Amino acid sequence: MSKRSKIEKVFESFLWKSRFTVIIAVVFSLIGALIILIEASFDIWHTMVNTINFFTNHNLNKETFHSKLLSQTIGAVDLYLIAVVMIIFSFGLYELFISDIDDAENTEVGSRILSIHTLDELKDKIGKVVVMVLIVGFFKRVLHIDFNTPIEMLYFSLCILVLSLALYFLHKK
Repeated sequence: MSKRSKIEKVFESFLWKSRFTVIIAVVFSLIGALIILIEASFDIWHTMVNTINFFTNHNLNKETFHSKLLSQTIGAVDLYLIAVVMIIFSFGLYELFISDIDDAENTEVGSRILSIHTLDELKDKIGKVVVMVLIVGFFKRVLHIDFNTPIEMLYFSLCILVLSLALYFLHKK
């Protein structure tokens, strides 16, 4: 093995230590996840307040209330899933570029869900959650669609088939 020059040693040391810049993405991903979790929780809080108002004020339309209730709840679930993506992303970046998370390895949940050893594992975990976000978003929008023709119902059925196939292939080993 040949000896490295002093410039090469310094540069490689700097290059290796530059991986710590990823901590910026880790911290801000966690901050983003926290903000999204708070927003989703406020959405659930408002849904609860609306539900209490519905039961105390009986002159509201039941169908309108149910539609709004479902839409708000699905919207909150959507935000929670996006927050999960952000958390998985920050854990994955930290484990890939900085260090293994010792506290996570000492727990059953951490070693199973958040342990990420390759970029492909990180992409796979994020991809699965992103597909779930898309499915939840699809159903949130479907709540407000009126189907007037048989072809619209056929398109809707095809969408459900494609989503089912996507879930099947995501979980197929």
